[in-house]
Amino acid sequence: MAGVRSPRAAVDEPEPLVSVEGLVKHFPVRRGLGRAGRVHAVDGVDLRIRPGETLGVVGESGCGKSTLARCVAGLHPVTRGRVMFEGTDVTRLSKAGLKEFRRSVQMIFQDPYGALNPRRRVGAAIGDPLAIHAVAHGAERRRRVRELMELVGLNPEHYDRFPAEFSSGQRQRIGVARALALRPRLIVCDEPVSSLDVSIQAQVINLLRDLQAEMGLTYLFIAHDLSVVRHVSDRVAVMYLGRIVETAPRRDLYERPRHPYSAALLSAASVTAPEDPGRPGPAGPGRAEADRARRGRASRRLLIGDVPSPVDPPRGCRFHPRCPRARERCAGEEPPPPLSDPQAPEHVTACHFPLESPAEAPGGRSEAPR
Repeated sequence: MAGVRSPRAAVDEPEPLVSVEGLVKHFPVRRGLGRAGRVHAVDGVDLRIRPGETLGVVGESGCGKSTLARCVAGLHPVTRGRVMFEGTDVTRLSKAGLKEFRRSVQMIFQDPYGALNPRRRVGAAIGDPLAIHAVAHGAERRRRVRELMELVGLNPEHYDRFPAEFSSGQRQRIGVARALALRPRLIVCDEPVSSLDVSIQAQVINLLRDLQAEMGLTYLFIAHDLSVVRHVSDRVAVMYLGRIVETAPRRDLYERPRHPYSAALLSAASVTAPEDPGRPGPAGPGRAEADRARRGRASRRLLIGDVPSPVDPPRGCRFHPRCPRARERCAGEEPPPPLSDPQAPEHVTACHFPLESPAEAPGGRSEAPR
């Protein structure tokens, strides 16, 4: 579950644009002619994304973030569960229904080089959605593509150039323009800045924020960089080995993480904002979070051991082999459905022994329960 919500929250909360319910995605592992097992890429995920917000999903490499993103975008068939978009279960759509759904949901991919065909001119690449969905043709399509290029900060006169003639940041802007072509409601951003230089990251992030404000977009933002996620997200979900272990408003998660895995990630990271010289960074709480991170570096809680294999995940709590607070119960019993923090109903955690105070968070001195 996404968490136990208070009656007031249930009344005041707007209808979600996307609801992910019990989502499971397994990939078969084959050796020779036989089947050796399954990769538990996503293993029972529940999420809600409200209209106009940015939900960030963070976690170590291999935790299932990108698979979750592709399931939400309809690029992977699911093993079990549902993905509801505006009340429609997209996992049960026909081929024609799925095509119509993709007018409302688009994706920005991680690799700006691999996402573009090097043999096709960028104008044609940006205009592909307009052609596939028969939205615009000929001169009208060319006009709309030029408008999209200008919208994302590209020179419309470069319509006929090839991808090799653009920098990595410009190529990612091409990907953004293509994602905007059909004016979607939701854009799934799968680590869209992880392969860019830091200064270029800031420019692309600020572009995405400006477009969201101007066009009323909703983002599912996948990343492993906690500073980027803090800068762009309204709420953050922390994912570990195929499951969501904590979900909270951004400020609550960064100031008072409750799951030991979230605390360890924050402790090991510098959560400063990716600013650019021409634009002021976040004020107030953002800088306070960065100061706390700097003060806590000397007492970081580093994760020990490797991430277990998703082919054979641990029994009980999947984090228990690496958790400094683990007890016997953690090894034999799965955590209960995520429970809300009474002081912050939207802050939900799936843990037998969650952190109870800021002193136990990154840089704190509290010890694991005995």
